[in-house]
Amino acid sequence: MTKDEIIVLWQASRLSLSKSYEKAPEILKVQGSVIGTLGNFSASIGKAKSKKTFNVSAIVAAALKNGTVLQYVAMLPEDKRKILYIDTEQSPYHCLKVMKRILRMAGLPTDKDNELLEFLALRKYTPAQRILIAEQAIYNTDNLGLVIIDGIRDMVYDINSPSEATNIISKLMQWTDERQIHIHTILHQNKGDENARGHIGTELNNKAETVLLVEKDKSEENISRVEAMHIRAMDFVPFAFRINQEALPELVEGYQLEKKQPGRPAKEKFDPYKDITEQQHRIALEAVFGLQTEYGYEDLKTSLIENYNKVGVRLNHNKAVSLIVMLRNKRMVVQDKGKKYSFMPDFRY
Repeated sequence: MTKDEIIVLWQASRLSLSKSYEKAPEILKVQGSVIGTLGNFSASIGKAKSKKTFNVSAIVAAALKNGTVLQYVAMLPEDKRKILYIDTEQSPYHCLKVMKRILRMAGLPTDKDNELLEFLALRKYTPAQRILIAEQAIYNTDNLGLVIIDGIRDMVYDINSPSEATNIISKLMQWTDERQIHIHTILHQNKGDENARGHIGTELNNKAETVLLVEKDKSEENISRVEAMHIRAMDFVPFAFRINQEALPELVEGYQLEKKQPGRPAKEKFDPYKDITEQQHRIALEAVFGLQTEYGYEDLKTSLIENYNKVGVRLNHNKAVSLIVMLRNKRMVVQDKGKKYSFMPDFRY
């Protein structure tokens, strides 16, 4: 940019008490709490199989009918009724299933396209191409009010890259401001905690208007609950939904949120299969058995603790015992009649 161009932007960015500035129109609410306004973006996060896409389908269905679905209430202005759904993860076949589900939830026909809903399946493209396609659609769709990006992780090459995360979040802020739309994104959580994945997750938490947490109920796995992890407006009471016989999400009436015990939350029991990735297992085991081909039990335990630590997995005595049991059950490590342990490098995880 030239110096003159920068000066123009500087002057245009100055606020003045002599001017009035409009409040961002509110288009999405839960229980009266604002979760989405035009000119801002929000996000849903959750672990795999937590029904994040079902939850977002309810948001889109509410926007399509400009009414209520589950506990989402949509109020899009008449000149902002168009919805753009961008999916970066699924095949066209599965995207079509999501599209039909949204129409069914909105009470609309599923045998013909709806002029208010445009659905893009971008799985086959690169992250750079996905950004360019999304930008073209956002700037060339008339009466656009709501955009869903299901899988924003696939708009970056490296989820832990600060520069890529800053770039895509800057894009969201630019698109929402210049087009005066609301964008809602979906991102997975880390396995070990409630944080959104990678550097892009950190940026989302810092910049998003609202971050919804979708997670399975601990006592009933067929129920998913929704709560506000971060919200600029007044918080809302968490609600829950289940998938009914018609494969549609329905509200769980009278849902009681599990009361949290005082003090630090109890940690889940260590699971070496769930808490350690296949790559970590493979690197650590190749290091262990690269030193020697067979181990007695105590020597194996010592070497596992040392080499798993090198891949970021800290093991104590009890965790190492659980790990050995899991490695034997998965036949990643086998024990011969002489009770020596050896490695099976062609294991299937």
